[in-house]
Amino acid sequence: MKQIASRISIYSADAFGVCSALYELGGLCVMHDASGCNSTYNTHDEPRWYDFDSMVYISGLSEMEAIMGDDQKFIDDIVYTAKELSPNFIAMAGTPIPTMIGTDFKAIANIIEKETNIPTFGFDTTGMHSYVSGAYKAFEALAKRFLKRNDKESRVEKKESIDKESREAKNTIIKVNILGATPLDFSINKSVEAMVDLLKENNFEVISTWAMGSSLEYIKNAGDADVNLVVSYSGMGAAKYMYENLNIPYVIGTPFGKEFANKVIEDLKEVKSTKENKISYSNRKIDKDAEITIVGESIMSESLAYAISKEKNKTVNVISSLETDEKLLLEGDKIAIFEDDIEKCLKNSKTIIADPLFRPICPLDSNFISLPHEAFSGRIYRDEIPNIINKSL
Repeated sequence: MKQIASRISIYSADAFGVCSALYELGGLCVMHDASGCNSTYNTHDEPRWYDFDSMVYISGLSEMEAIMGDDQKFIDDIVYTAKELSPNFIAMAGTPIPTMIGTDFKAIANIIEKETNIPTFGFDTTGMHSYVSGAYKAFEALAKRFLKRNDKESRVEKKESIDKESREAKNTIIKVNILGATPLDFSINKSVEAMVDLLKENNFEVISTWAMGSSLEYIKNAGDADVNLVVSYSGMGAAKYMYENLNIPYVIGTPFGKEFANKVIEDLKEVKSTKENKISYSNRKIDKDAEITIVGESIMSESLAYAISKEKNKTVNVISSLETDEKLLLEGDKIAIFEDDIEKCLKNSKTIIADPLFRPICPLDSNFISLPHEAFSGRIYRDEIPNIINKSL
């Protein structure tokens, strides 16, 4: 019963994370479910739904199909639709029912791709994990499928044949990808656009933004970047793949606040030269009895904690309420996914920054500062989500 949430909301599901990550890329996304998932996704978790067309569908799985395991109907429906709409790719996402009946999405993806000649992904999402898990898998799959294994070493050798002056002029502009940007984390309050503007103002060329404001064609060119900026855990899978296979290093951090935004920029320039990955918030001051506790997504919360500690001279710790890598958290910070665990972690907190729907499990005498999160409270507080990219706190 540990997974029950009786007083707080729950985060957007992994299947929705897949759809959100791929929403703007011209693909056909199909959630394999009876009916309810699509309406929940478009009503509460997808602010682009009414303004930006995307091919997101539900399979309409019936009770008899679930019992008898009629995968052929699912395959035929997707093949027919794909031939009618000609998407850039096809993506299928699982929900609790196909999980219980053991649907093999990877096998189905292979069948559909052979019949349509369209790149097809099968994601083994279950509806029991958060959006972070689904978006992570989607971005990682995009990188593995569409990014060419550019021969970085040979490119470097070619550059060395150019005279020094022209080489220095060419390297003045640093090419960068932004990884992990979806409205589930950043809403539609111009935060992603502010990140792009920040980079351009500091002599960076943004090759692609994964995946708000970039088409699939821009995504395919991501292998030409010098560095990657990972702004949420959703982008870590793609970042690791590009580092290991394309020799593109990455910086981890969301540029909240003026001081931290400047540090992220400095780290990107440094990493471009050193080729060594860096966590921009790693040297934040640690205090087990911190004055402020932030609850939320790991990279965004750690970045905000660093920004507050520098600009307000306050001690801050973080509770990651979503899946993440423990190496991304600093000493004393915690991962607490379930309601009871989060409540225990907050019992001695003096000031808490979190989505307003966390308020019922916070100590009554605590100072609660509302910071709405689209993936947790949906559209309820959307108008109150601040854009604090490169802005004084």
